[in-house]
Amino acid sequence: MAPPVIQGEFRGLENLACGIIVCNAEGAIKYINPSAEAILEISHDQACKHNIDLFFQDKNFFQQLKKDMQHHNVFRENEYFIKTKNNKTVCSTLTASSISNSKNILIELVPMDQHLKITNEERMIIQQQANAELLRNLAHEIRNPLGGLRGAAQLLEHELEDKSLTEYTQIIISEADRLQNLMNKLLSPYHLPTYELTNIHELIERVRGLTISEFGSEIILVRDYDVSLPEIVADREKLIQAFLNITRNAAQALQAYNHEPKKIIIKTRSDRHMCVHQKKYQTVIRVDIIDNGPGIAKNILEKIFYPLVSGNQNGAGLGLSLAQDFVSLHKGMIEATSKKNKTCFSIILPIKNDLNNSEVKLDE
Repeated sequence: MAPPVIQGEFRGLENLACGIIVCNAEGAIKYINPSAEAILEISHDQACKHNIDLFFQDKNFFQQLKKDMQHHNVFRENEYFIKTKNNKTVCSTLTASSISNSKNILIELVPMDQHLKITNEERMIIQQQANAELLRNLAHEIRNPLGGLRGAAQLLEHELEDKSLTEYTQIIISEADRLQNLMNKLLSPYHLPTYELTNIHELIERVRGLTISEFGSEIILVRDYDVSLPEIVADREKLIQAFLNITRNAAQALQAYNHEPKKIIIKTRSDRHMCVHQKKYQTVIRVDIIDNGPGIAKNILEKIFYPLVSGNQNGAGLGLSLAQDFVSLHKGMIEATSKKNKTCFSIILPIKNDLNNSEVKLDE
């Protein structure tokens, strides 16, 4: 914990996603926020025993920084290599400025991979909104003629004298019903969700049971749960469907892969001080669904959450798009990484315990 005076003085910096270091004119560290603790791999109390030079590759960097600040007030280095306590190198954007009414210097660190993450999240949000609008319009346009097509086939069936021909009208009716179900799936994310306090492992166990009933003993499902995770506010059915879509995709990929044993690991953990859609959360739940299948081709992985994109030649390409929509309704996100024998989909869900919290209501 920070000393009481420092904690009060810099309280507003605790929840920032970027790393913040406050030091005096001699470089003695007076405060670092939790994000800086993660970047520099050091606790606040330990950092305050050191000089800022500990983290600079060039020991003269801090003196040069102070000189530049005398002329420009703010110093900025777009790609500077910070050294962590464990001697790892982190490329980051470094900005330094003087704190008003104080001789202290505030240094802001934003790792370059965080820049890329923010850019990717912004692109994903824009793409998701465009996908949602496209799918809604498409579904509405198709549903009306489908109803007319099905009704006409039923009337035709009653008028046919040769009942052997009803085989063909039944094909029309069944295919119309199949397309109608597909349209319902496209529109389902936009039905108002019902939020309630939910145990994440109850949902996963239901998904596990459904997967075992569908694929039998052919796929080994391994539990790796953190049973201490708290309940979250969630729409149970939508999260179950999101987990099921991802798990079923993994099982189908394993079915077609000549590798033994065929294994899916479902792992739950909590992460602290994480940014989701550019908002900092103290705690999030992470559900990792990991399979040892063939992996996803890079050109498909980059657009795997787009509708009608599938790595399975028999797939409709809607499962992951819908999963992403359902998770987004909970202010969460899905990340995917893949290589041969290891594909991981990580579902990240901020922990919310207020059923009336506006941040978990559906954005209309």
